[in-house]
Amino acid sequence: MTKNDRYLTKSLFKLAMECPTKLFYAKTKDICTGKILYANQKENDSFLQSLADGGHQVGELAKYYFKDRKNIETLNKEDALRQTNKLLELENVVVCEAAIKFKSLFVRADILVKRGNKIKLIEVKSKGIRKGDSLGSSGWKPYLYDVAFQKYVLSKAFNQFSITAYLMLIDKDSVCSVDDLNQKFELIEKDKRRSVRVSPEVTREDLGEKILIEVNVDDYCEKIYKENFLVAGRELSFSDQVEFFMDYYVRDEKIRCKPSSKCSIAKCKFRATEVDKKNGLRCGFSECWMNFFDLSEEEIKEPTVLNIWNISKKKNDNLIKYGIIKLSNISKLDLKTKNVKIKKKQGFSRFERQWLQVEKFQNNDKTIYIDKKGLKTEMLKWNFPLHFIDFETAQIAIPFNKGQRPYEQIAFQFSHHVLYENGRIDHKGQYINLSPGEFPNYEFLRELKSQLESDKGTIFRYCYHENTILNAIYDQLKNDKNEIEDRELLCSFIKSITTSGSKQKNNLLAGERNMVDLCNIVERFYFDPNIENGSTSLKQILPSILNRSKYLQKKYAKPIYGVEDGIKSFNYNDDYKSPVWVQFNDDGSVKDPYELLPLTFSGRERKNETIKFGGLTRVPYAKMQFRNVPKLEREETQKGLLRYCELDTLAMVMLYEGLKDLAGD
Repeated sequence: MTKNDRYLTKSLFKLAMECPTKLFYAKTKDICTGKILYANQKENDSFLQSLADGGHQVGELAKYYFKDRKNIETLNKEDALRQTNKLLELENVVVCEAAIKFKSLFVRADILVKRGNKIKLIEVKSKGIRKGDSLGSSGWKPYLYDVAFQKYVLSKAFNQFSITAYLMLIDKDSVCSVDDLNQKFELIEKDKRRSVRVSPEVTREDLGEKILIEVNVDDYCEKIYKENFLVAGRELSFSDQVEFFMDYYVRDEKIRCKPSSKCSIAKCKFRATEVDKKNGLRCGFSECWMNFFDLSEEEIKEPTVLNIWNISKKKNDNLIKYGIIKLSNISKLDLKTKNVKIKKKQGFSRFERQWLQVEKFQNNDKTIYIDKKGLKTEMLKWNFPLHFIDFETAQIAIPFNKGQRPYEQIAFQFSHHVLYENGRIDHKGQYINLSPGEFPNYEFLRELKSQLESDKGTIFRYCYHENTILNAIYDQLKNDKNEIEDRELLCSFIKSITTSGSKQKNNLLAGERNMVDLCNIVERFYFDPNIENGSTSLKQILPSILNRSKYLQKKYAKPIYGVEDGIKSFNYNDDYKSPVWVQFNDDGSVKDPYELLPLTFSGRERKNETIKFGGLTRVPYAKMQFRNVPKLEREETQKGLLRYCELDTLAMVMLYEGLKDLAGD
C-alpha cells in the first residue's frame, strides 16, 4: 500500500475517535517487507467471538428487508466505486455495501436507499433498542459518530442529493414470527474472511415480521457537526477533526496524545505479547507510555495504575494526569477516595483490596493475604450440604424460534456439585438441551428445582450471572400468555434463592435461601499477588488456590475423580478418561485445569477452537441450532460442553476446600 492508496475508512475513523494515536498503529507497514509493524490483539479475535457478536448476521438480515437490492460484492475499492456510481445514476435503487469516496475518505455504507434526489443512509448495528428510547446517553456515542462520519463523506461526495441518516437496530420489543430465523443466516469463514451464507431460497416473506427498526439520527448528526473536539491538545470542529485524522493517516504520521484510562488493557489492543515480539511485532502501548513518561525498556515492564483491580476511570485519569503511573510510586493517599462510605460487611473494601495489591508489589511480597477470622465467620453461616451451580446461557440478537424476542435469555445447561458435611463430593446432577427449535428455560428450571429442593443446604454461584438468569426466567414466566401449570411454583422457587429488585431504586429483596456469591467471598477475604491485575475471575482464582493449598495438591494429584470409590462424575468416567486435576509444570507450579480439557469441536471448520472462557459457550449452542450439523459434531460438542460446565462447579468446590484449608481450623 502506497501513501496515495491510504484512505481513512469508517472503521479507522472509529478507531481514531477512541484514540487518535491508534491510527498509526493500525496500518503502519514495514517499507521493505510490507508487513504490519504493530501487534494488534483485536486481530486475534476468534471465529467464535465473531459469531457471538452477531454483527455479520444482523447486517445480512437487514439487507433482506429490501427487495430488488443491489449488492456491491467486490473488495476492490476502485471497482466498488465504479459500480456504486453507476447504480446511483438510476432514479430509484437500493445499494448494499455501497462505496463512497471523497478526497482520501472512503466508506462502505451498509445500505443506501435512493429515491429521486434523496438518499437514505442506513447503518446497521446489532445493538438493541426499545421504542421511544433516547440515543442521548454516552453509550450511543460511538454509533452516532460512525453514522455522522458516513453522512459527512456521502454529503461531500454527492452534494447534489439530500441525505438523511438512520441507524437500523435490533427492536427489543419485537417478537419473532417465524421459526429458524437465526438459522437462515450462517456465519462461515473462508481464507480468514468471515461472511454469512444465506440459503438461496430465502425470500422476504420467510423472514416474518421485522425485528429491526430504523431510527432517524439526523438531529444527532447535526449536533455532532456543531461540536468541538479536543484532539492532541487542539480544539477542532467535526469537519476539521476528520481532515486532521485523514491528513495524518495519509502521511503515515503518528498523532501524539496524552495517555489516559483509555490505554487500559480492555481498551487498547496494541500490546505485544512475548510471542509477538519474537515475531518482530512492536508494542504500541509501550511506545506511547515510554515516550510520554520518559520510561526505559525495563520500567515499561513494571505494572502501572492501569493494572490496579477494579479501579475507576476517574481515579485512573487523575493519577495519570499528575504523572503517578507506576505501582511503585503510588501512596495510600493517592488511592483513597474522599467521603468513603462506612462499610457494613466484613472483609476488604474495594479501596483496601486495591491498596493491598499496590503494597504487596512495592514490598515484593508474594505471599497471599487471607482474612481468616472474617472468612471463618462467614463460613459458619453456611448450611450443609453445600450446593455449587453454574449456568451456560445464550443471548443472541436474531432469535432461533418463533415467539422469542431478540436478545432473550436462553438457559440451556447447568452443572451441580454437592459437598456433604463428612467431606464427600458428588457431581449431583446436570442439564443440557441443544436440540434445534426447543426453548429450554422452563425444563431447565424444573430440573434445577428438583435437584435443589430436597434440603436447605447453602447454594453457591460465582459472580452475578446465575442470579441474573433466574430473574430473567422469572419475568418470562410472568409474561408468558401460555398455560403453565406450575408457573407459580417455579416463580416462588426463583424468588427463594435469588436477589431481585434494583440497588439504584433501593428495593433489593433477598430470598430466604439466597445464593452465596463465591466471587464476592474471594473479593472480601482472599488476595494473591501472583494473580495478574488482581483479577477475581474463577479462571484465575482456581490456579491460584491450587498453587497455595497443599491440601488440594495432595488430594487432587491422585486419580480420584470419576472413578469407583472416588468422586462421582457424569462426564469423566469409563467413556472419557478423567484427568488428574493437579498436574505440575516444570517449574513446580500447578497447571491450569482448564488447559487439560479436550478440544470441544470435531468439525473441520473449527477443530482448533476450544471453550476456555464461559462467555463463548453460547456460540456452540447457536451452532447446534443449525439442523445440518453432522451427528458426530453434535455429539462431540455436547460432550465438550458437559465436561466444561462440570469443571466450573468442581472448580467452585476446590475453591471452597482451598479457602477452608488456608483459613485453618
